[in-house]
Amino acid sequence: MMTASGQTALLEETRLTAGRIFEPIADELQLVETEFERQARSNIQVIAYIGDHLRRSGGKRVRPALTILSNYAVGGNGSNQSAIRMATVMEFLHTATLVHDDVIDKADTRRNRPSINSEFGNQTAVLMGDWLYMSAFETSLAERSLSILDILTAVTRKMTEGELLQLTLLGRTDISEAQYFDVIARKTAYLFSACCEIGSLLGNATSDQQIAMRDYGMNLGVAFQLIDDLLDFTSSEEVLGKPAGADLIEGKLSLPLILLLQAEPAMRAQIQQVMSEASYHNVTRDSLLEALERTGALQMTLQRAIEYASAAISSIEGLNDSVYKDALCSIPGYIVERDH
Repeated sequence: MMTASGQTALLEETRLTAGRIFEPIADELQLVETEFERQARSNIQVIAYIGDHLRRSGGKRVRPALTILSNYAVGGNGSNQSAIRMATVMEFLHTATLVHDDVIDKADTRRNRPSINSEFGNQTAVLMGDWLYMSAFETSLAERSLSILDILTAVTRKMTEGELLQLTLLGRTDISEAQYFDVIARKTAYLFSACCEIGSLLGNATSDQQIAMRDYGMNLGVAFQLIDDLLDFTSSEEVLGKPAGADLIEGKLSLPLILLLQAEPAMRAQIQQVMSEASYHNVTRDSLLEALERTGALQMTLQRAIEYASAAISSIEGLNDSVYKDALCSIPGYIVERDH
């Protein structure tokens, strides 16, 4: 088992900006943008308009990048049609989950822009999310690969289960760490894992390489969500692209709060009050942040993220050295250091 200092040092060694990390596949990511535009075309005007709105709202395209990098890292050709097409499919799946999540969470903004549900209404947003899912599967059929379809159907089921599980836990302050990690694995990590595994399959990976990429994506996805939940307390709306502190208002108990309640059970009433009132009017976000810092809950959450990020890097130690493996090894450090 690597020590905490060893894990931190490993991440320090592999820390780069997103632009630098994705530089080896800059051309391929531009092809993804073109493919996204092509796949989002429709003779139904509202679909074409919303599809273009979603494409332009961007994001860092982490999931397509993982698909392409994984392909190259096992010796494939990440610029070929199949790799670009499936990288775009993974972004479609991710975008569909965001559109549906915003409906469920009644979110008004996404990436500093009006959410689809706030601009077009819940009915249109739900149907657009469905359209994105179906378009992703229709495109993936062109690969004529049962293995890829198995992964896609499994990850879609897992993401839906994660959303349903989270709904059953809304407003509760008695959630265990095991329940929390089960939800984030289903909602976030399985999609990361699927991106990496599909990318490796398209690169004709060996069985060992496929498993390595699957494990890499799973660990990376958990680290990503842990940092996301940390940033919900420590970052700003400008950085997040959505209201800060929104998770608790929506009734979601994340790991920092689970750890806080383990240290100070008396905080349960205040946390419950925020959930019940759906606001920080009587219990301020600053007061909760102070308690999270005082008990070390934020630092412990960060340390968990570092452990998963380090495990991701360890998963792919056996791959041949390349600029693509280097990029994959740099992503965990980038994720852990995101604006906190």
